[in-house]
Amino acid sequence: MILTQLEEFRQAIYDCLGKAKDAVFELMDAVLTSPSIQSFVSLSQSPVFRRQWPSIYAALHDSRPQKRKLLNLLIEEVKTEAQPFLAGDHTFWPRPDAKTLKERTFHGERGVGVGIGQSYSTLAWIPEADGSWALPLKHERITSFETPASKAAFQLKQITRELGKRPLAAYDRGYGNAKFVQATEKIDADLLLRLASNRCVWGT
Repeated sequence: MILTQLEEFRQAIYDCLGKAKDAVFELMDAVLTSPSIQSFVSLSQSPVFRRQWPSIYAALHDSRPQKRKLLNLLIEEVKTEAQPFLAGDHTFWPRPDAKTLKERTFHGERGVGVGIGQSYSTLAWIPEADGSWALPLKHERITSFETPASKAAFQLKQITRELGKRPLAAYDRGYGNAKFVQATEKIDADLLLRLASNRCVWGT
C-alpha cells in the first residue's frame, strides 16, 4: 500500500515537470540519493542519472515545472487531524568565485565571518515527533530585495492559506525579533520562536 502511494506520488510529480521531465526527474533522484555532492557535474555520475552530463544543463534550461500543481500535490500530503507542525529556516550558499552570478549578496555570521553568495528560505512540514523526515513545501532564493524574515513571512502566509488549518510554525533565533512577529501578526498560524541568548524582552 505504501509503495503504491509512493509510486503514484512520484508519477504525479513527474507529470508536473514540463519539458525534459525525464532528465529532471533523474536529476532529482540523483540529488536525493547522493551522500554528498562535490560539484554540479558530479551528479551526472550518479547511478540513477542514466544520461550524459550535458543533459543536466539542458534539463534545467528547458524545464518549466508547474509550480501551482506541485504545491497542491505537496499540500495534499499534509492532511492530518492534528495541528500541522511546520519548521522554517534559511541557509547561505557561498559562491565567492561565481562573479557572473546574479544577485549575490553578503552574508555575515558570528565566528564565521562574511561571505558572498546566495541565501535560500525553506518551509517544511514535520510529520513525525521522532525522526528527521521532513517534506519541504517551499524552498526559494532570497533576493537582494528581501530579508530572511520577510521571505519567511511570505512563505508562511502562502502555505497557511493553502492548508486550510491553523499550523504551528517553529523558527530559529534569527526570527525571534519584533520585525518577524509584526510581519506575521495577521497570519492564521501559531509561532514557536527561539530567542537569542542575549535578547532582552521587556513587558508593560
